[in-house]
This record gives sequence, structure tokens and C-alpha cells, in this order.
Amino acid sequence: MAESPTVSVRYFYYISDRFVILHQLISIENQVFKKIKDNKRGKISSPASFYDLGSEDAIHQALKRLTDKGLLLRIAHGIYLYSKTDPELGILYPTMADIAKRDKARIIPTGVQALNLLGLSIQVPMKVVYLTDGAQRNISIGNQSIKFKKTSPRNLAAKGDISGHVIQAFREIGKDNTSADQLRIIHELLQKEDTAIVKNDAGLASAWISRITSNYDYRRN
Repeated sequence: MAESPTVSVRYFYYISDRFVILHQLISIENQVFKKIKDNKRGKISSPASFYDLGSEDAIHQALKRLTDKGLLLRIAHGIYLYSKTDPELGILYPTMADIAKRDKARIIPTGVQALNLLGLSIQVPMKVVYLTDGAQRNISIGNQSIKFKKTSPRNLAAKGDISGHVIQAFREIGKDNTSADQLRIIHELLQKEDTAIVKNDAGLASAWISRITSNYDYRRN
């Protein structure tokens, strides 16, 4: 029995519509990748950066296809990396500051990471926690797991990088557990911070941390 002309026409329109949609998606994918390449390697992007090129769904599909092709790395929900590779180090991942800047958020390291950054520990943690006022998210960078944990504004109110890290380091060490060598290193580090900033940040910490940091002689030699 011959197929009716009406069915043939409908099938043709169906195929045509699918072709148009596929063509549009490929076009958006190409535009997204062109915009990414214009920013050069080593940069991170989010879907919102491309909403001027198409619908939200189309952009997410384009980024997924580019990731599936190995052209992008998805390092967290909504964060894509156009990776740069070093012959010896391999993939060069973005810093936490880069990610925080993209989110327009403040961050501060906690735990062993804070100790490591201050030179109080040589241990490199595989699981790192940063306090943030931005989006709470988990990020995988190489073999390292990083968590952005939502916190209150007070925990991010420290004005100094050093004094802010010192507060987090003391929290990790615990009351009455700080060694003389650690206190010496902390004293030397705080000497590099502006006196007014150290005193301001000491007022944000727990009473025992505030007492230790406030007892230092901040006069420069």
C-alpha cells in the first residue's frame, strides 16, 4: 500500500525541523568555543558567560558537548576550564582566588590548608575547605578535593590575609596546643601585617586567639 502524500510531507517537515535544530545547536557550540578560545587557555568560564549566544538549555548542551569532546574540563557544577598544559606539571588548574573572583565571592582557607600556607605544616591536604560567602560547591582539581563552605560574614571579616589565616590556623591547632616554634613563626608573620589590621582582626577571633595575637609587640625594629 502506497504511503499517503500527507504522511510523506509530515515526515519531511519532521526531518527538516530536526536538521534545523541540530544546525542551530552546532552553530551555538561553535560560537561558544570561539568565545572561549578568544580568552586563551587557562581561563575558566560559566554558562552565564554565553547566554547572549542562545537559550540557557542550548548553552548547557554546547558546553556538555565540548566537554565530551575533551575540549573543556568541567571542574565543578557551572565551572569549565579551557585548560593550559605544562610539559612537566601537566594541566595548570585555576587558583581558588580565580574561582572566587568569578563568583564575586570572598574565601578564606581553613584547617591544614591554613597551616600549610603559613608555613606551620608541610602537609599538603588532599581535602581542602574554604569558607565563603559565595556559592557552596565541591571542586575536583587533579587529585585534590576542594569544598567551598558557606559561612557567616563575621568569619570573612578579617582585613589582613596573614591575620585571617592565623585565626584559622589557631582554630585548627586548638587551644593550649600551640608549640613554641609555631608561636615564633606566627609572631614573625604578624610583624609583616599592618598593626591596626592585626588588632582589628584579633577582635574578630575567639577570646583565647585574640589574647595570643594581642599580646605581641607589633612595633617594627
